[in-house]
Amino acid sequence: MPVAVTIDEIRAAHARIAGHVVRTPLRPALSLSRDGSPVHLKLETRQTTGSFKLRGATNAVLSLDASAQGGAAGVVTASTGNHGRAVAHAAKARGIRAVVCMSQLVPANKVEAVRALGAEVRIVGCSQDDAQNEVDRLVAEGGLAEIPPFDHPAVIAGQGTIGLEIIADLPDVELVLVPLSGGGLAGGIAAAVKALRPQAKVVGISMARGAAMHASLLAGKPVEVEELPTLADSLGGGIGLANRYSFALCRDFLDEVILLSEEEVAAGIRHAFRAEDEIVEGAAGVGIAALLAGKLRPSGPTAIVVSGRNIDPELHRRIVEEGVAA
Repeated sequence: MPVAVTIDEIRAAHARIAGHVVRTPLRPALSLSRDGSPVHLKLETRQTTGSFKLRGATNAVLSLDASAQGGAAGVVTASTGNHGRAVAHAAKARGIRAVVCMSQLVPANKVEAVRALGAEVRIVGCSQDDAQNEVDRLVAEGGLAEIPPFDHPAVIAGQGTIGLEIIADLPDVELVLVPLSGGGLAGGIAAAVKALRPQAKVVGISMARGAAMHASLLAGKPVEVEELPTLADSLGGGIGLANRYSFALCRDFLDEVILLSEEEVAAGIRHAFRAEDEIVEGAAGVGIAALLAGKLRPSGPTAIVVSGRNIDPELHRRIVEEGVAA
């Protein structure tokens, strides 16, 4: 079976988005490095929109054909926040309309960030699947071009550029920890890392509450799960029963999946701030949290993908100062 997204496609995406996104730093995390195993943080928190999502969205928008870009209809997507912000930013840069559909579970700060970029926001239902149904309707009725949050080859290739940069900056990497949701990020990075350094281990990290890709991998096929409120809200939502790309990449290239409790996710957020001076959202802190919880023990150079910083400021304060886990 052919690879869903190839290393050549990821390299092409890297060239395409150069100058449109930030090449983020990979910096040592001394507080997490133990026993001769240096740990590094790949800081997608420094991305223009505060999240890795700008890579995939930009690659997808730049890959649209001329008719899709030139029409007044524009682009549409479903999002838990960060992807919508990225699509809005990429569409604005190209001068095209963007419609972003989100559920009522999306934090208000993420909704407002999308609106601030000029996108039209539609709040629909109580799950990512409800938001996706609205996207499907708009595509069918309005001729909008869909840019899915994860299950799309151009989006996955864009996210996979993070893997290229990790290998370039840390050629002897042995372990890569990646937040796992719909699989676009984890699948793209794993495809890149395994193509360039097959011996490196790539581990997907998710929350225990509603981890759709984990459930699907256990079932051997995409399955539905109940979407529940979580500190790692960016990791919520299903992977789609008709998933075409990201499930196969995660199945074929991830070495392991680790799940975290809400308390462990909160601990990752606190540690990032107190020990590494980084503000991270729940989804971005899961790699740090997995090491703190002792669920992984690095045996060589390790890279943790810190995927985004777009956490509600008051929630972040409560987690850091009051120790809350919800």
